[in-house]
Amino acid sequence: MQKRQARSRLLAWALINTLALGLLGCVETADNPAASIPSAAGAVAPSVAQTVGNNPSARQPLFGELHVHTQFSFDAFIFGTRSTPDTAYEYAKGMAVKHPSGFEMQLREPLDFQSVTDHAMYMGMLQEMDRADSSVGQHPISVAIREAKTAAERITAFQQMFPYLRQQLDGPDDLLDVEIVRSAWDATLAAAERHNDPGTFTTFVGYEYTAAGPDRENMHRNVIFRGAGPTTLPFSSQDSQNPEDLWDWLDSQRDQGVEALAIPHNSNGSDGMMFALTQTDGSAMDALYAKQRMRNEPLVEISQVKGTSETHPMLSPNDEWADFELMQVKIATVEPSRPEGSYVREAYLNGLVMNDAQGINPFRFGIVSASDSHVGAGAFDEDDYWSKVGIVDSSPQLRGSVPLDKPNPDGTRYAGGNVANFNAWGASGLAGVWAEENTRASIYAAFRRKETFGTSGPRITVRFFAGYGYDESVLTAVDSTQRLYEQGVPMGGELH
Repeated sequence: MQKRQARSRLLAWALINTLALGLLGCVETADNPAASIPSAAGAVAPSVAQTVGNNPSARQPLFGELHVHTQFSFDAFIFGTRSTPDTAYEYAKGMAVKHPSGFEMQLREPLDFQSVTDHAMYMGMLQEMDRADSSVGQHPISVAIREAKTAAERITAFQQMFPYLRQQLDGPDDLLDVEIVRSAWDATLAAAERHNDPGTFTTFVGYEYTAAGPDRENMHRNVIFRGAGPTTLPFSSQDSQNPEDLWDWLDSQRDQGVEALAIPHNSNGSDGMMFALTQTDGSAMDALYAKQRMRNEPLVEISQVKGTSETHPMLSPNDEWADFELMQVKIATVEPSRPEGSYVREAYLNGLVMNDAQGINPFRFGIVSASDSHVGAGAFDEDDYWSKVGIVDSSPQLRGSVPLDKPNPDGTRYAGGNVANFNAWGASGLAGVWAEENTRASIYAAFRRKETFGTSGPRITVRFFAGYGYDESVLTAVDSTQRLYEQGVPMGGELH
């Protein structure tokens, strides 16, 4: 039953991407080359669409991962992860690596591309906090983290970081060392360059922008760079918790020739903020807002370990699969997340309404999926799911999947009471793209065209086209793919 659900939902994600034609951006065809990306100042950045000639029919399906954390992420390190960006890339290429609990993790088939996306805030800081002789090694939180042994102690130590992560300090930040962060970022850039192998395996420089609303509403984005990435520090939630400020930074980077895009994730835990119908400050959306959002966020992550963000039974009461792999609380809380404004399918519909009423649409997203692994290694098969965050969810008992050997003090037989909601997590997912070749330029162009799809793990090849001039002969024609592109548009395209 679970396999059938996974296949059904996978196909639905690609289908939604197709049914939103007319809203999902530009498409490259023989008659309509994809446009360049306009900068905030109105100039035109170098094209990311023209990569290996104008031959869309040569595009092939490639599968990859755009959301992976290593020891440079504060939470991953606290939970026992010691994998590096190099380790994560080796894993993606097929090598067996060690889980924090000691067992081996290995893909059944290597990936085609990957980005390591460690949290920008406090990037690399936990390694220094773990050293007693470092500049921050004697801080009380550093001591608590070093002394934590059990899963519960690690979670408690992690929670002591919350005021720092949420910028809720009474005084100056006595933990942050910018030079340590810079060193970790430089190591991230270098690892991506070492492992990029055009034609065989593609790496993308990336990081996570980990913003949150005033009541822990999830506003996280992964930032993916087309090329080598900036040598300056990445824009983090410590710079601003407002995603619109991130877009301003991306626009400024683009004006300097550094091209990147942001991918929202876990809108299911945003309590309605991710796809709210106003700007972040509550003001009305306008054309400039819609254009800036789509310029900087052409894709959305629709599924990962912490649940799907496609739809919810309250939003789609007639959809029998609307409850597939839901996590219905805000991230790291037990508080419910409001469905309205939190799911992609509703955002698509709201975008249609806004387009009809106002001529603007800030929700013309393409679709990808990812893992959000915090052990440097995504688990994409439900029958071989080895956890997301390390030691604290490394066994079925810790995840609340099987009974405990001994009952809890209250007589219950399952692990519970933590704010991580491990028992609502599961293996997922992968990003699929249609690209001419396995290179940064070609795959990134697919991101920009939104000729993408998200799977719940299985590497099913999904492709849809729409057009007004098709007839049944195109299905059996020798040049069917070429005709499909010439006479219509692929998923992610704009049909007039």
